[in-house]
Amino acid sequence: MRSVDPLSSLLSGIRAEGSVVSHAVLTAPWTIRFADDAPLIMISVLRGGGTLLLPDGTERAVGVGDTAIVRGPAPFHLADHPATVHSSHAAYEIACFTTDTECTAQELGGIHWGTDSQEATALIVGAYRASGHSCERLLRALPPVLVVKEEAEVCAWLETAAADAAQLSAGSQALMDRLLDWALVCTLRSWFDQAGADAPSWYRGLADPVLAPALQAFHDRPAEAWTVASLATRAGVSRALFAKRFTKLMGRPPLAYLTECRMDEAEALLTDTDLSIAQIGRSVGYADAFGFSVAFKRHKGMSPSTFRAAAA
Repeated sequence: MRSVDPLSSLLSGIRAEGSVVSHAVLTAPWTIRFADDAPLIMISVLRGGGTLLLPDGTERAVGVGDTAIVRGPAPFHLADHPATVHSSHAAYEIACFTTDTECTAQELGGIHWGTDSQEATALIVGAYRASGHSCERLLRALPPVLVVKEEAEVCAWLETAAADAAQLSAGSQALMDRLLDWALVCTLRSWFDQAGADAPSWYRGLADPVLAPALQAFHDRPAEAWTVASLATRAGVSRALFAKRFTKLMGRPPLAYLTECRMDEAEALLTDTDLSIAQIGRSVGYADAFGFSVAFKRHKGMSPSTFRAAAA
């Protein structure tokens, strides 16, 4: 059976589409408004820099080598300086999810494209569509904005790829979209590694040498009749030690975590598939529809059928 870790599962419904490959020559003062209503926007700064301004007033400086992921869907700005957003100056808009599904130079309101100035701010921007309920779980795990510093050689490689795609050769848009899917995974992994206690509990658990074997076994086979004792056996420690370590690191007891994961998976199946209530119940570890329905209602406050109807 193919092993699927939680991060891979959560990312399965998020894809880049209509990525922007921009070497934008911007003369200060300037502002770019991102207006996609996209669940996630990723901005990699290859040269130059500026300040991200979010709707809640958060300001975050980004410079050479920074990759920022901004959680949507509200519009936000990137400006050379925070004060320029409210002044009269050159303002541009990027909205990748157009009817043509591509962003072209003509659609960006006058931004000059090219590599003719080393003083230019050079960006790669990826707008990500989301499908399926699992994406909501990933978005809940992320802050409004996160920034990861990339190595210089990574930036150089990305800029080379961007320059090639900017020639609009056959397949260039698909190439950049897939590269940005890869970049999103790498950036999120780097941020989770650096986030420490702010990282999701499942990510911290998978990095723990004791808990990781048990967590991986559960996520591989959530329908199995797991107990604290059987999970402890997977971890190679006593039941008491496993339960204590799990609760301390994950913030809740093992069986509470298992139930939460099963109910999240059930939500996704109720939303994204036509499986029957009984089939969904069996796939997340319940022997019959009645037992699953009771557990789901206790955890979510409504029956599976009511949840499915509300989500339709």
